Amino acid sequence: MIEFTTLEVHTDPRGFATLWLSRAPKNNAFNAEMIRELILALDAVQSDPRLRFLVLRGRGKHFSAGADLAWMQQSAELDYHTNLDDARHLAELMYNLAKLKIPTLAVVQGAAYGGALGLISACDMAIGAEDAQFCLSEVRIGLAPAVISPFVVQAIGERAARRYALTAERFSGVRARELGLLSECYPESELEQHIAQWIDNLLLNSPQAMRSCKDLLREVSHGAPTTAIRRYCENAIARIRVSPEGQEGLRAFLQKRTPSWQHAASQQEVRP
Repeated sequence: MIEFTTLEVHTDPRGFATLWLSRAPKNNAFNAEMIRELILALDAVQSDPRLRFLVLRGRGKHFSAGADLAWMQQSAELDYHTNLDDARHLAELMYNLAKLKIPTLAVVQGAAYGGALGLISACDMAIGAEDAQFCLSEVRIGLAPAVISPFVVQAIGERAARRYALTAERFSGVRARELGLLSECYPESELEQHIAQWIDNLLLNSPQAMRSCKDLLREVSHGAPTTAIRRYCENAIARIRVSPEGQEGLRAFLQKRTPSWQHAASQQEVRP
C-alpha cells in the first residue's frame, strides 16, 4: 500500500479496509495534499480484489472540519483557472468515492463541516455519534457547496439541502439520521461497539453480490422503470444466480450450512 502523510489505510485480514483521515492536529481539514492522497488511496482500494468493503473514518476528536484555512487562503490568491483545477480534483475525489465498486461506510464523530458532508454523502452508508455536528458552512465565508452539492442533495433531498446550504445552520447526529444523512446514530461512548457490529454484519454477505448490488442500484436509481431497466434487472439476477458465489450461496442456504465467504472471514485473525 502507498505511504501517505495525511491518511492511513489499514487492511483487515478479514477482507476490508479502513481509510483514516489523519490530520488530527488540523481536525482532519482538507488541503490539496489530502485530496490528492484520497484519490490515490481510493484507486488502491478499488484495485485490490481482496477487499469486500471500505470504512471511512477520521482520527482524533473530529471527522473533518472541512477545508484547511491555510489552503483556503492560498486559493483566494489564485486565478480562476487554477481554482478550477482545484475544484476538478475535489470533484474527482467525490465521484470516485461515489462510484467505488465495493460498499462504503462512513463513521462520523465530532465536527463534519463543508466538504466533509460531501464525503459522507458519497458513501453508501454512514453512522455517527448523536452529538456529532454537521454544517454546510460555505455561505458563511462567501462560498457555495458547489462540488459536493449533487451528493448532498441525493443524500438528504433537495428541500433539506436548500435549508442547510442557505442557512449554514449546524445540526446534530440525531437530526442527520432524521434527514437520511446517517443511517443510524449512537451515544459516542457506544460508537465503537456499533462499528464492530456493522462490520460483522457486512462480513456475512457475499462480496460479489454486494458489488453487483451496487451496480444494480446505481443503474435503477434514476428515472422510471423503463423497458431497458427491466431488461437490465432481468439480466442482473440471471448473471448472479449462475456466478460461483451465487451458486455457493444458494447451495449453502438449501444445505443449511455456512457459505464459504463467511467461513473464510471467520478463519482470519484480526490485526491489533
